[in-house]
Amino acid sequence: MDFKDYYINTEKPVISFEIFPPKSVNGVEKLKETLHELAGLSPDFITVTYGAMGSTREKTIEIASYIKNTLKLETACHLTCVGSSKEEIKEIVENIVENGIKNIVALRGDPPNGNKNFVPHENGLSHANELVEHIREFEKQSDKITNSLGIAIAGYPEKHIEATSFDEDIKYLKKKVDAGANVIITQLFFDNKYYFDFVKRVRNEGIDIPIVPGLMPILSAKQIQKITTMCGTSIPEELTNKLNNASDNNYIAEEIGISQCIKQARELIDNNVPGIHFYVLNRASNIKRILQSL
Repeated sequence: MDFKDYYINTEKPVISFEIFPPKSVNGVEKLKETLHELAGLSPDFITVTYGAMGSTREKTIEIASYIKNTLKLETACHLTCVGSSKEEIKEIVENIVENGIKNIVALRGDPPNGNKNFVPHENGLSHANELVEHIREFEKQSDKITNSLGIAIAGYPEKHIEATSFDEDIKYLKKKVDAGANVIITQLFFDNKYYFDFVKRVRNEGIDIPIVPGLMPILSAKQIQKITTMCGTSIPEELTNKLNNASDNNYIAEEIGISQCIKQARELIDNNVPGIHFYVLNRASNIKRILQSL
């Protein structure tokens, strides 16, 4: 199945996970063990992220292929504009397809560490809408791609950190949708009001594809502070106070994170979201408890 089929006439929310490729060989082998645990939770699909400057490109496809062809689960490869020419992107897409993978999460990608501004490859692409358009055009030309790929894009309930306004952010989102995206998966958030407000803004612009909320279970106060600073996500005062009280006790922080994630997920499901995409941070134990509770 691909993204455009998952969210049609579903009787229950589509549950998906996101994992990232470790840098070491030992890390990959450990992740494969975790993937067996995650597969036991019966997600509808698992997405695999892409390292800065394409640093884990081969591992992304290797792990996604393992999920698809060994674990027999649907998967998606993240693909960014960073560090790749248009021709290299075509080669990557063909490699993805040759491994039996039908879905791509198309992103611009973040500037490498230390750089404030995104600088595209001299023969590359500058924006995610260009990447989506490039994939769609290549589909028509390639003999190896026999069926249309599923393409997911990112949405930002609290707007993209580089956007000057919500209106500007939604304008760029519409460009990605018009280029041929099938589904929007949101950045993480810790207050559901941002998701509900985001959906209203998006629908008011005439965008009607599924908008899937992304949730991340907190593992530690330090970890979540670093992540939210990078992506511009806010943390509600009540949650901040709880994490501050936890201090460096990661066990307590994890318990707070599990409770927070369950609370958010229940409200979202009660409001008939099309699915939930969990950023599981290569851990199985926390997400297992969350899904059991739901």
